[in-house]
Amino acid sequence: MSRTVYMDNNATTMMAPEVQKAVAQAQSVTYGNASSMHSFGREAAALVEDARKSVSQLIECRPEEVTFTSGASESNNTVFSIARSLIEKGRGKRIVTTTIEHPSIIETVKYLRKCGINVDQVPVDGEGRVRIGELEKIMGNDVVLVSVMTGNNETGTIQEIGQISEIAHRYGALMHTDATQAIGKIEVSCKQWNLDYLSCSAHKFYGPKGVGVLYSKKDAPFETYVHGGEQEHGRRAGTYNTAAIYGLGVAARLAKEGIKEEHDRLWAMRERLRTGIVKSIPDVVVNGCQEHCLPGTLDVSFPSAEGESILLMLDMAGIAVSTGSACATGSLEPSYVLLAGGLDVELAHGSIRFSLGRFNTEEDVDYVLEVLPPVIKKLREISTR
Repeated sequence: MSRTVYMDNNATTMMAPEVQKAVAQAQSVTYGNASSMHSFGREAAALVEDARKSVSQLIECRPEEVTFTSGASESNNTVFSIARSLIEKGRGKRIVTTTIEHPSIIETVKYLRKCGINVDQVPVDGEGRVRIGELEKIMGNDVVLVSVMTGNNETGTIQEIGQISEIAHRYGALMHTDATQAIGKIEVSCKQWNLDYLSCSAHKFYGPKGVGVLYSKKDAPFETYVHGGEQEHGRRAGTYNTAAIYGLGVAARLAKEGIKEEHDRLWAMRERLRTGIVKSIPDVVVNGCQEHCLPGTLDVSFPSAEGESILLMLDMAGIAVSTGSACATGSLEPSYVLLAGGLDVELAHGSIRFSLGRFNTEEDVDYVLEVLPPVIKKLREISTR
């Protein structure tokens, strides 16, 4: 293996060196319980509050509106639990979301429906963008929550969250976005988008795994999801993972400081990869919206070549990517995200997601462009289709 290239940053990112240093320092020095009143506890609590301030600046909200969780999956589940509680209290009858959300929402929707909760899913167009007209038709004064992800984890397609938020509030509904993939890549603003809730995870923007954020607007309804102690003002129980939270804060500060440079550099590499693939490999389909897209995400379908086979052959060459199909996780079903956008089953099965990050280089892109064409050529030659 001549070299290794990691292009699966939408799955998780490497911790930034500054974050690694901060986490190690907090683990070795600041070991007190952040809920304790003695000096050790106060020192740990100071790190937690420092992180809270950094996160609030990144997503443009008040520090007191930030609740630390184990990650976006917990945050998403908390928001839908709030919506369920409101419905059970007679505050409304329905939840509205989309067909392309992250599994932490898709699977929660399935569970809520089993519990008798009505959930409507808005369709998307061929580029993976929410059909605003269809959203308007679905909406009504009985909707308690609208939840739409900011940027899709597979295709990178970005939604008009501000416009969708305005529609939700016009009907008296609460607005939530899962901004996990967008944080640190594009500007995300709870204030500008007039959000009631936002979810994100630290490990998607070079922070530690197992820690995330739930933003909840002041005076927005809230129901505690994890019960126990009085941490987070009673909103989320459990002893603080001080080191991870502090690392999240450092990652948030770095993301805020370098967002413009990060966006432009990732977009340039993404376009270098996209144009290189289109020029060197015949008959490919680039999925998602190419105008409104997360800068480091490129999803491509290769007809007559299975995505899993492409992934494994690239892995043998030291290149880590993801398949748009769920086969790698034990399912034979193609990506529901791509199917929701109208892609046929064969193309969905032959899709690969390249997701670039802060530590990728142009040399990485060039190496992929060197390895990928012969891989596709070989697989197409042995294809039984």
